[in-house]
Amino acid sequence: MLLLIDAGNTRIKWAVVPAGAGTAVLGQWTDSGSVAHGEVGQLVEAWRRYPVGRVLLSNVAGAAMQEELEQALAATLGLHPVPVDWFASVAELAGVRNGYRAPGQLGCDRFAAAIGARALFPGRALVVATCGTATTVDAVTAEGVFAGGMILPGLGLMAATLAKNTAQLPRVAADIEVSGPFADNTDAAIASGCIAAQAGAIERAAAAHARYSGQDVLCVLSGGAAALIAPHLGLPSQQIDNLVLVGLHQVVLTTC
Repeated sequence: MLLLIDAGNTRIKWAVVPAGAGTAVLGQWTDSGSVAHGEVGQLVEAWRRYPVGRVLLSNVAGAAMQEELEQALAATLGLHPVPVDWFASVAELAGVRNGYRAPGQLGCDRFAAAIGARALFPGRALVVATCGTATTVDAVTAEGVFAGGMILPGLGLMAATLAKNTAQLPRVAADIEVSGPFADNTDAAIASGCIAAQAGAIERAAAAHARYSGQDVLCVLSGGAAALIAPHLGLPSQQIDNLVLVGLHQVVLTTC
């Protein structure tokens, strides 16, 4: 079995899939799960249920998290010699050419998400928006070139920062419903403003990508806040859960 791991800024997501390319279907997991950073120890019990033969990890949570994951994998795998690979951004991989000035500086989660989106929607000009702790909005051309992108505070971080730094404004729940652009209470007004900022950045990126490429652009959304932002977008979009894991899976399917 193949174990895929996405260690993000807030949570660790994982999936187990068949290792053979002939039996695997992109994005379809035998099992999967997600834990907060402080719950890494729970992963060992979940992973031990499967005969893991290879591990591929994306980690943007720093060296301490890498060490914790290495310990969890050691406890899971025991003395079995299993390949454990840490995914990194490179110049070209799995059908995507990295257009970053220094390809290795691109966040490995963004590169994996671009690979996943490209695999699911080949031949399309894409804007890949991952809406988590941070929101990243990246452009991928129809030819498979990662053209670059933008990073902004995520929906929850944006609202929390506003509440923290403005004495008379309340802290807004991340799941508050927004029915229209102009709210009639302060909580909803904060939420509406933050969602408008997120949706506006995504729409602006898509418009620029369409203008430069001369092609229709599909927006691919992923991340914990994607479902909150999607209804407020004025452009075609597709929501894909665990897009980084999909990208890691595609890497294995195209390089094994």
